[in-house]
Amino acid sequence: MSAHASSTHARPQSRSSSTSTPTRRITLMHGIYFLLFALLLVRLVTLQIMDHGHYNRLSLLQAKRDITTTALRAGVYDRYGHTLAISQPTAMVLADDLQIHSPHTEAIAMSGFIHIPVGKLTHLLSKHSGYVVLSSTLDLADGRAITAQNFPGVVVESSSTRSYPNGTLAQSLLGRTNAAGVGSTGLEYQNQSLLAGQSGLSRAYLSGSGVNLPSTYTTVIKKAVPGVGLELTVDNSLQFVTEHVLANQLHAVGGITGQAIVLDVKTGEVLADASLVNTKTNPGVLGPIPAWGQSVGVPGIEQTINNLPFSQAYEPGSVFKAVTFSAALQAGVITPSTKFTVPNSVVVGGRYFHDAESHGLERLSATQVLALSSNLGTYEVGRTVGENKILAQVQRMGFGQLTSINYPGETAGLLVNAATWYGSDAVALPIGQVDAVPAIQVLDAYNSIANNGTFVEPKLVRGYVYANGKLQATPPSVSRPALSYSVARTMNKMLQQVVLAGTGTNAIIPGYAVAGKTGTATIPKPGADRLLVGEYNASFVGFAPANNPTLSMIVVIERPQTSIFGGTVAAPVFQQVMSYALHHYNIASNGTMTKPLKGAAAFASDVT
Repeated sequence: MSAHASSTHARPQSRSSSTSTPTRRITLMHGIYFLLFALLLVRLVTLQIMDHGHYNRLSLLQAKRDITTTALRAGVYDRYGHTLAISQPTAMVLADDLQIHSPHTEAIAMSGFIHIPVGKLTHLLSKHSGYVVLSSTLDLADGRAITAQNFPGVVVESSSTRSYPNGTLAQSLLGRTNAAGVGSTGLEYQNQSLLAGQSGLSRAYLSGSGVNLPSTYTTVIKKAVPGVGLELTVDNSLQFVTEHVLANQLHAVGGITGQAIVLDVKTGEVLADASLVNTKTNPGVLGPIPAWGQSVGVPGIEQTINNLPFSQAYEPGSVFKAVTFSAALQAGVITPSTKFTVPNSVVVGGRYFHDAESHGLERLSATQVLALSSNLGTYEVGRTVGENKILAQVQRMGFGQLTSINYPGETAGLLVNAATWYGSDAVALPIGQVDAVPAIQVLDAYNSIANNGTFVEPKLVRGYVYANGKLQATPPSVSRPALSYSVARTMNKMLQQVVLAGTGTNAIIPGYAVAGKTGTATIPKPGADRLLVGEYNASFVGFAPANNPTLSMIVVIERPQTSIFGGTVAAPVFQQVMSYALHHYNIASNGTMTKPLKGAAAFASDVT
């Protein structure tokens, strides 16, 4: 019995122990859950109450952005206010397609405003990239209409597009803007900060993809200031004629490049500046000339990217002889009638030099030497002056110096000086070899002769045009003495003989006296101490009316194929363009001789 009783008492004790263990575990778990909940509650209280301001600021910083707003780029105009380049304000439509739940439905509703077919618009709205440019050139009225519709996930921002109403006209001079609307070449590049204006600042709330958050607004902090426009010295009409005539001649003679500039003699204002390339002619070892890829209207002829009259240096050949003659006149060692004995050839400094056309010993006046473009005669003239005075004259007439325009990519040229002088330079320099200069410097030198001895800096910007319509004129070009008045007048008369009785007869303009000089210059071969065989630069530079010079002009055609001479290739371009310009500006005729004098020189005699 006692054993049985003992057994029955032990079992309840065991059951009590086994049931108490789960209870403790449950209690423990409840305690842990309570503790975690308490910690979470404390954290939530901390975030929501104690640190609310801090995290609210962080949240705003993630969404709030200060956005730079681009000012409207200013226009570029010719001297009469005709538009050469203009920026039009447009609307840019952006979409956060992650906010768009029904692309097709929204495309149907938006298509009429944005002028994009429903199918294409549906595709754009379905990219799931978070940022899609639907249009960057939308009309402002359509942009406002889209804004008024409040399409979800769609934002309209200000934009602009640059256009050139005259197509390719003056493209090598003006340059262009890149995809970002920033000037990349030419005057657009040089005047970037002026044309672009000052950017503004706006504050907006953006999604991570850069599109405005729904139900937010943009605040203007600082208004953008429009750019300042340029009124150029260029004349639209004359620019067109210059390019047209030059392009046709470049095509006809198969040349590589063509350059032409027209200046106002007194002011130095550039009235036309043409720079063309013939993409149909093989450029050979000198390599291709970068072009814009669009014809100017003549097969194969395009605008160059670099403005060659400022950026390309070349050995000018016989047009450089004016430096030698003016130096001799300035030094008082010759007169126009001074006689020189001219051989057919000489060897100087180990180099062989000869006239372009073979002849016996000749007796020529200084005027005849210039009109016939005799290399050996010019050498004889140069000997009367000497090395130092010729080098000084080169500097005095503006060679080797950047113009005040300082056009992008402009070259100062490469000049011989006393330290680099070789014996053969006594012949080579006076006839336009050795020194390499851009066409604008050659024209500036002749413009000094036309301007009675006063060198005037060329000028491209006539005034600044402000957003309120105000025009601020630029200061007159800087000028300085280059030649005495008497030397300039004498050179003028001698250069008239080049046109009437020399190599420049194709520059004669009925009713007007013309002064000028031809050049047919050899071309050095890159990396070699020799010349390109059969390759020449043909040029003509001059001014009219010679009795009262008003306009000066240079034409350079590189490596013409059908004829190589400046008198047959470049002079006709001068004649056609200058004829137009004289009538265009109502410059009175003086009834001067219109036919070459008997016994005029052969065109081939100016080859250097």
